[in-house]
Amino acid sequence: MNTSTLWEETLPGSSSWSHILKRGTALRIEAIEDNSNVGAIFLNADNPSERLNLSDTLKAQHIARLTKDSVLYSDMGRVLCSITDDTLGWHDPLGGCSDATLVEKKYGRLSYQEAKNNWHQNALDGFLIELAKYGMNGRDLMMNVNFFSKVAVREDGGMQFIENHSAAGSAIELRSEMNTLVILNTCQHPMDPDKTYAQRPVRLTIKKVEAPGPDDACRNACPENGRGFILTERYFV
Repeated sequence: MNTSTLWEETLPGSSSWSHILKRGTALRIEAIEDNSNVGAIFLNADNPSERLNLSDTLKAQHIARLTKDSVLYSDMGRVLCSITDDTLGWHDPLGGCSDATLVEKKYGRLSYQEAKNNWHQNALDGFLIELAKYGMNGRDLMMNVNFFSKVAVREDGGMQFIENHSAAGSAIELRSEMNTLVILNTCQHPMDPDKTYAQRPVRLTIKKVEAPGPDDACRNACPENGRGFILTERYFV
């Protein structure tokens, strides 16, 4: 284990996970198998009424994908997390998450009583269960990111899921700029055309990291990010 590593664990497929990622730490997510998907939502752990705003995240940075040097904005214009490392180059901020109706239609109904840990779960319920642990409910839900998945926007405005996008060993690292409640879910992407219900685990590593300086790549990726970091740093003064 690296001396900066604070915690390591494996998150099984079709599972949910949550953690308050402290300012000054980072979360690395590594795919163990090909074609993984990790849905994620983010909230200010000190004031959960402030949460990820994907519309502002994309608009401020003039992007339709997430990759290294991108940041995740809250609805208060502050930076929740920065992407400081990414081996894949494209993560989906558009596709949303599966729900019980979609999973049953695509994969069939399979309950816990029938299949135990192989039962058919969905990402929406997983997010809601984790939110409930912190006293929140469906009113606190927001649009999620899908790490390790790619959705391209065609010329006609339609969205296309790109199959076989990620390989085992693909990784992304999120540096927390605030005390951020991170909620993850490893159910399949809702647009994945694969009719086989698959449970693909990922490896999670939390480690200590240095605070971003004036020459930080995420801060300087665009002028808007510079202003976002100033707002974030002022919050902790």
